[in-house]
Amino acid sequence: MIATVTLNPCLDKHIDVHGLVLYETNRWHRMSKYAGGKGIDVSRAVYEMGFDTIACGLLGGEEGREIETLLTEQGLKYHFTPISQPTRSCFIIYDTKTHRQTNLNAPGPRIAPPELKMFYEDLLRESAASSLIVMSGSVPPGVPSSVYFTLISHARKLGKQTILDTAGKYLREGLKAKPCLVKPNIREAEELLGRKLETEAEIILAAKEIVRMGAGIEVISMGKKGLIACDGKQVIKASSAYVRVKSTVGAGDSTVAGFAISLRRGDSLEEACRLGVAMGTAAVMTPGTELCHREDVQYWLPRIKIRRLA
Repeated sequence: MIATVTLNPCLDKHIDVHGLVLYETNRWHRMSKYAGGKGIDVSRAVYEMGFDTIACGLLGGEEGREIETLLTEQGLKYHFTPISQPTRSCFIIYDTKTHRQTNLNAPGPRIAPPELKMFYEDLLRESAASSLIVMSGSVPPGVPSSVYFTLISHARKLGKQTILDTAGKYLREGLKAKPCLVKPNIREAEELLGRKLETEAEIILAAKEIVRMGAGIEVISMGKKGLIACDGKQVIKASSAYVRVKSTVGAGDSTVAGFAISLRRGDSLEEACRLGVAMGTAAVMTPGTELCHREDVQYWLPRIKIRRLA
């Protein structure tokens, strides 16, 4: 089983408008709600591909109950530690005329120390049957910057594989615990290393450097250009053909789900890159936060371009 951790989940509200006009009154013509948060998205994508998963994290208030209802309707296993403050709502505004998307993300509820302690205990129990834990996303107020370091360290002592997908100081601290795989995008890698990454050669050097910082496998996602992965021995670039993008929400999480499945199966790095890019490509083909569909992933798998780099 693959467990996921979402410390700062959200109730995603996807709103469609036709011709968004700033400083004017706009009327939306459709709104959809989804259980959101990077770890939850990873679990949804893993489940879509037919693998067992459990989503763990922190939830509170009416928004938290609505997230649980949505996950129950999808048939997804979950266990969330209750918190006193309500879970955040995030808004994705999609202009169906220009095909442009704007995201409005809330910071999240403040987590009290006893709530965080209870979460650690819950995760230890609920992830007992899982051999791999994916830890993704932002961290809400009240949670120390060392949280991912602590979680990864405990998981390693229990013999579990770990994937980390976060940014800033949380990524920097988490790397010290030596996760099996980390997946920043270019902007997040630039922030971590303190320099611009403008060429493929610079991205390759960055991937190698982040491996030396503690990552077992470093994956730098490059949007429509695919990704570059390095495990300290080899560097692989994986990309797909152009597709019309309906929504980028959850594309990176679908990619992470592909790597989680591959790590769980013991696939080669090349196979992991192929599945990750296929799932990420399939995700951008769906509207809102629908994520990838299995039939689209199967279509893209043999069409992913793999290139070994020096």
